[in-house]
Amino acid sequence: MAYQDETDEMEQRAKKETQVTQEIQESQAEMASMEIRGNKGLTAELKKKGTKVIKESEAGLENLGQKEFLDRYVPRGRRPGLWRNRPGTSERGSDMAASKTAGGRGKAGCTDALSHGRAAEEAVPAIRNRLAALGAVRLSEASGPLATMWAGWHRVARRASGSLKEARLGRLCGGTKKWVSTSWSPVGAAFNAQQQRLAVGQKTGLFGVPELNCPEGFQEAQKNSLQEAERLVQKACITPPGKEIVLVFDQLSDALCRVADLADFVKIAHPDLAFRDAAEEACRSIGTMVEKLNTNVDLCQSLRRLLIDKDVMDSLDPQTRRVAELFMFDFEISGIHLNEEQRRNAVNLNVKILDLCNEFLLGSHLPNKIEKHLLPEHIRHNFAVEGNFAQISCLSADNPDDLVREVAYKVFLYPNIQQLQCLDELLASRNALAQLVGYDTFAHRALQGTMTQTPETVMQFLTKLSDKLFSRTQKDFEMMEGMKMKLYPFKSKLMPWDHPYLSGVLRAERYNIEPALYCPFFSLGACMDGLNILFNKLLGISLYAEQPENGEVWCEDVRKLAVVHEQEGLLGYIYCDFFQRPDKPHQDCHFTIRGGRLQENGEYQLPVVVIMLSLPQSNNSSPTLLTPGMMENLFHEMGHAMHSMLGRTRYQHVTGTRCSTDFAEVPSILMEYFANDYRVVNQFARHYKTGQSLPKNMVSRLCESKKVCAAADMQLQVFYAVLDQIYHGKHPLKKSTTEILKETQEKFYGLPYVPDTAWQLRFSHLVGYGAKYYSYLMSRAVSSMVWKQCFAQDPFNRAMGERYRKEMLAHGGGKEPMLMVQGMLQKQPSVEDFVDALVSDLDQDFETFFMDSE
Repeated sequence: MAYQDETDEMEQRAKKETQVTQEIQESQAEMASMEIRGNKGLTAELKKKGTKVIKESEAGLENLGQKEFLDRYVPRGRRPGLWRNRPGTSERGSDMAASKTAGGRGKAGCTDALSHGRAAEEAVPAIRNRLAALGAVRLSEASGPLATMWAGWHRVARRASGSLKEARLGRLCGGTKKWVSTSWSPVGAAFNAQQQRLAVGQKTGLFGVPELNCPEGFQEAQKNSLQEAERLVQKACITPPGKEIVLVFDQLSDALCRVADLADFVKIAHPDLAFRDAAEEACRSIGTMVEKLNTNVDLCQSLRRLLIDKDVMDSLDPQTRRVAELFMFDFEISGIHLNEEQRRNAVNLNVKILDLCNEFLLGSHLPNKIEKHLLPEHIRHNFAVEGNFAQISCLSADNPDDLVREVAYKVFLYPNIQQLQCLDELLASRNALAQLVGYDTFAHRALQGTMTQTPETVMQFLTKLSDKLFSRTQKDFEMMEGMKMKLYPFKSKLMPWDHPYLSGVLRAERYNIEPALYCPFFSLGACMDGLNILFNKLLGISLYAEQPENGEVWCEDVRKLAVVHEQEGLLGYIYCDFFQRPDKPHQDCHFTIRGGRLQENGEYQLPVVVIMLSLPQSNNSSPTLLTPGMMENLFHEMGHAMHSMLGRTRYQHVTGTRCSTDFAEVPSILMEYFANDYRVVNQFARHYKTGQSLPKNMVSRLCESKKVCAAADMQLQVFYAVLDQIYHGKHPLKKSTTEILKETQEKFYGLPYVPDTAWQLRFSHLVGYGAKYYSYLMSRAVSSMVWKQCFAQDPFNRAMGERYRKEMLAHGGGKEPMLMVQGMLQKQPSVEDFVDALVSDLDQDFETFFMDSE
């Protein structure tokens, strides 16, 4: 069956599946009202419902009506998908003779048997997840009517397996055409199918928030949030010292974040401008409230009474103590301890810094102009031309023409006086605020609570790393220089604009890495299958595609995943906004929409996150196909999402990824190591047409190619990180930012500074990562150590997966980051250990990535 045929079939079943969705929603409401918890609360009503399901399921199978039965009880996203295309050859071709007579069926019958049998086999875990998601966990240990229902479903599975066994004999069925069936799990099928959704039933709001079914709903949500916040502020001010005050503060944080976090995503991602504008206004309103709370003296005093009461503090558990201290830290960096005039000054500085950040960020992306007659005529077509001017809007780093790269570099990085003044003011204002609230420098303020703790430790890390990289970096530059001499004999001196392009040329020449050769093996559904397999083996977690309600998502192609643990049940939801669309930001990122926390009624508030990518849409001839880089980015962002799902802290303030910047990237970068391990890739990388596995030598070439010029690439990151530290160090700066750039580039990079350029004015990370740009390198060092010590021997080691969850993911930001690293590595790592981990990655032999894998 071709791709379009499957899509048509899905469309024909849409009405039937609408009925499914409605019935599931009714069932959810009924079972939630019974407050099922494990085996408690089971009623005669549940027994009656269970008996009915069992009888209908048995009858459905006995009458060979599995498809109708599944249409009724199993949502489309939970069913297996069958991708059938014409084969060239089949590794299962020897089954052909048997397939023609299996069960006396022809091609259509065999295909139906395989589809029905596998779908019936999937019914049990699908229903298990549905009940688990409603709170009926540990079903295998259930008793009473729930056990009766479960036993009935096992009978369904046994009968389904018979259909599946017979169907497998006929996977290549008769007729004049030969077809290959390449199958994915239900979650893989959900992402490889073209999603069609009918707008039926009552419309809910974005993410299931009732108020947000229209842009005006943000006003109501914002109003409710602010009213709840006012009530909680009053409660906090009269609550005596103890655990209760920390709980009230966290409720206050949650009341504001539930709207602010959601609006922060909607304002940049929603395709409707009205929604974006409404969300922007909500962000401003909530932000203003937060500024007021951070300078509310009465609120601060209520928390301070707890912190100075040693006996009460000693009685609290470590996480509660840490959360109380983090809330006080937020007060102190806002200047709450200052006198009234100083507090006013601190507020004004915060407002000024925010404005300067916005101005610098905008200016960092603006193009520069040059009179077009100054450019050689043969390169003008590479740039946008307006009248008498050529606009240079990027570095054109991948352009094969050396002159184009040189012109782009010199013009795009030409200093802009206003941008220079903006940066100077931003750095000076940050320093003034830091000193006002009691810190030596902005870097000291920014690094409190991180793994490194101080700028001195950061500089020690970066300096030692640079020293270790020096000889390797020089070899990389020599290779680039040799390649430049070969390509451009009259311009052999290596310049900064050569690094990105020539390193790519060297990779291509050595390993012939052509992304188009890999894409057919990395269909989006196959990659989601790979993630599902990995999470299941490591953590006992499965991903299930769910049908969103009408109005729940902002675009029709957004998928919704339920994250379910084999024993603990539903952990949370991941919304997958994966595909390109007009006005959508072209960035891969993870957003927290709602943080997890233990609620007052004893239930856990489930976390909700969004992963946003910019992948191409599928078409009639193929599903969405990913390049190796896209696949790695998908794994990276899913690392963040799983951190959000498993960082199940008591307090929303430290849930999931709400942790120090230099630790937050560890789970995501660790996933990149899994994505580059052949044993993992071999679990899912299949050609979407033939079912052929990705050859081992292709994975080998891909991994080895990443080491080409890797030292020089890392050296460049060291340069950026050192520059960031100097800019946020002692003030006033001894020299201009450009002079500092020149000196730092020569010492920590190695390629010459180009006169009349000011790269720092394009360094947009200074806004969001001020004094923290080193975090990427530090997180990679930790990830490397965790990989080598815990997963390199066996990437599916469940014991190590459980340790990883317990020691690193479960705490969110509720534990000091270095203590989490120590718990995972079972030792206290030094700066030298982090440096050695990064350098050893440059020399890693590919074979270590998949030893004993065959």
